[in-house]
Amino acid sequence: MSRILAFAAAEARIALRNRWVTIVTLLMALFSLVLAAAGSAPTGELGIDRLSVTVASLTSLAVYLVPLVALLMSFDAVAGEIERGTLPLALTYPVSRAELLLGKFVAHLAILALAVAVGYGLAAGAALGVDPEATAGLPALFRLFWSSLLLGAVFLAAGYAVSAVARRPGAAAGLAIGLWLALIVLWDLGLLAAVVADDGGAFTTRVFPWLLLGNPADAFRLYNLAASDATAAAAGVGGAAAAIPPLQALVSVLLWPLLAFGLAIAAFRRVTP
Repeated sequence: MSRILAFAAAEARIALRNRWVTIVTLLMALFSLVLAAAGSAPTGELGIDRLSVTVASLTSLAVYLVPLVALLMSFDAVAGEIERGTLPLALTYPVSRAELLLGKFVAHLAILALAVAVGYGLAAGAALGVDPEATAGLPALFRLFWSSLLLGAVFLAAGYAVSAVARRPGAAAGLAIGLWLALIVLWDLGLLAAVVADDGGAFTTRVFPWLLLGNPADAFRLYNLAASDATAAAAGVGGAAAAIPPLQALVSVLLWPLLAFGLAIAAFRRVTP
């Protein structure tokens, strides 16, 4: 554990020098405040507290922004070390590759947790400041916080795997953006096209729910919306969130970080400095 924490501290200092902590925190704070202001309009019509509607809006934000931020922090974790020539030096220490990668993971996840806490905290403060009943949405906000970290953990580990496979920062950056587009944007567009073409057939009723659970971003969104009082505020996803049991979505959210980190370690072990 001391070796892991030592690598984590070194990685955190690098992130501070590169302004990653400031950039990530400002991004989350800015978008969270914008959604807190814009997403509160339907509260009167839906008859629920302002914070619950804000949480539904923040869920949509987290699906897009948290994976992108995680990939941007992690895509050069291995490739950058190779390019700078520091990986052979790091591997001379009495530490396994899994411990080295875990140290980077701890540092990056701590930075992401700080940014998410600041962003969600500002959004919650804005909602609580104008709606005394908004305290009813605090459990949903807490659930969104820890599940956002699990989602970020998946894409941090995916970034390490991409970095180890590419071995060059430029190629790793391209693969990371491609992965984000595939899982966050194109996956849902493809499913939507398939559902429309199927017109209520076997694909829609039997295959479609499993494909949603097979994507960590969709599983994260379904879990938070299904467990929230503001499902109606998320048009389009609300029906799927109501049809899929929250437990199944939660299992997917919990398993994906373990699977992704296992893949990252396997890819890193194939790297020759």
